[in-house]
Amino acid sequence: MRRISVLLLFVLLALVQPAFAQSAEEAYGLLGSGNFDQVRRGVETLAASGDARAATIIAALQNGKLFAATADHALYIKQDDGSFAAAATGKPAPDIAAGAVKPVRVNNAIRSAMDAALGALRLMAPDPATRAAAAEAVFHSHEPAALPALAKALAHETDPDVKLKLQQAQAAALLSSPDASEADRLAAVAVLADRGDQDSRSLLDGLSGQPPSVAQAAAAAIASIDRSLALWGILQSVYYGLSLGSVLLLAAAGLAITFGVMGVINMAHGEMVMIGAYTTFVVQQIIRASAPGLFGASLLIAVPMAFIVAGALGILIERSLIRWLYGRPLETLLATWGLSLVLQQVVRTIFGANNQDVGTPGWMGGSTMLGGITLTWNRNYIIIFAVLVLFALMAALRFTSLGLRMRAVTQNRRMAAAMGIRTPWIDALTFGLGSGVAGMAGVALSQIDNVSPNLGQSYIIDSFMVVVFGGVGNLWGTAVSALTLGIVNKFLEPVAGAVLGKIVVLVLLILFIQRKPRGLFPLKGRAVET
Repeated sequence: MRRISVLLLFVLLALVQPAFAQSAEEAYGLLGSGNFDQVRRGVETLAASGDARAATIIAALQNGKLFAATADHALYIKQDDGSFAAAATGKPAPDIAAGAVKPVRVNNAIRSAMDAALGALRLMAPDPATRAAAAEAVFHSHEPAALPALAKALAHETDPDVKLKLQQAQAAALLSSPDASEADRLAAVAVLADRGDQDSRSLLDGLSGQPPSVAQAAAAAIASIDRSLALWGILQSVYYGLSLGSVLLLAAAGLAITFGVMGVINMAHGEMVMIGAYTTFVVQQIIRASAPGLFGASLLIAVPMAFIVAGALGILIERSLIRWLYGRPLETLLATWGLSLVLQQVVRTIFGANNQDVGTPGWMGGSTMLGGITLTWNRNYIIIFAVLVLFALMAALRFTSLGLRMRAVTQNRRMAAAMGIRTPWIDALTFGLGSGVAGMAGVALSQIDNVSPNLGQSYIIDSFMVVVFGGVGNLWGTAVSALTLGIVNKFLEPVAGAVLGKIVVLVLLILFIQRKPRGLFPLKGRAVET
């Protein structure tokens, strides 16, 4: 009995192998024909043939490296060095000249068939990520030719996430198949409705010639997807608002300290942000030149360097310019505005007026999906960085000797001086601390904005709005106001546009200040309350 089974197995193999070879030969002939419709059928036939070279040949066609001989239409793959290899065997073909072959041309129908074919061929790959990507490619192509491969893959799949993607790909292919039953189409519509993204909606919206029950189910699914997308769109806007708010928080935190303690309207604060961004650029240039392996840690090195450079510059500015202008707000405003122009011109002279290239380390690149929200890693890290800076500042103000003296000067400068606190040095260190924080903000902004001499001008007005709205000198108020203004801006931009949206926010802020002139969280103290 065992011998009979083995004999039957050999007989089956002998019958199947010529069929595979025949279908592969037929596919080669169709691919070399030069006719778009025949090339498309050649792709589908080759993918279904079981030929070991199918994926390699179709990938070569997708990359523009599949050529057909002008004489006999034999197929060749162009190698990276310019030589050719036989498509069927992969063996080098040194006798083939470039003039004796021509590239196999493709159109949109062939591209769709290639995506489906490559997806189907990779559905049985050992790596789950490869299988998931293949299922997603089949979903987007929704070619009915992939249905047998999808059924086979579903029967063997054990990973629940990959299995879900396979079911979605099968549903998309079923809706495009003229042979699918009405029950299968209704089940496919339900699967796409559960997926609920824009791709599912587009596929359902593009259906035509469906039975009435399927068309009605598709319309209900589209309405459900629209409601879901609207909700996810709101959450996406909130995320973008939090991202913008974290940027505003970084830019305004230092200004909240200097403005709250010293009462100085520092129009050069934006240039401290710009100095931090250029410090990041210089750090990366040094790392690229001397230690390329450290580039992934370049931002971690740039953060303390930007704090030191911007902080030292802030102390120098306070000691040489600001100290002579206390109690004269108009003169301080004009002097710091002029200083901002000087700093911009100095940077233009040293680095040029063009934008500088600040690289993004690999660990900050890419994005991830959370439901229907796209979360980009660079913005995620900036949000985390803003939170860490906020809590570090709060800890410094609450638990350090400098923070104690700063709070004393903020609440009652004369009483603090009478208690022996050297208020001039507190002013200098406070200005340096605020400038250093602005420098760290520049490191973060270098990852999402152009590094140019005008970088700081984009954030100075918004920073003052955040400080005034939150309450002068109050970090909690600064955080709440930054996040509030960021979210409001992101919800107004699609409706009113970026410029008009800022104007609306400014008008609302003015109306708010009319009711609460000291902001959301005003400071308390005898000197402040008088």
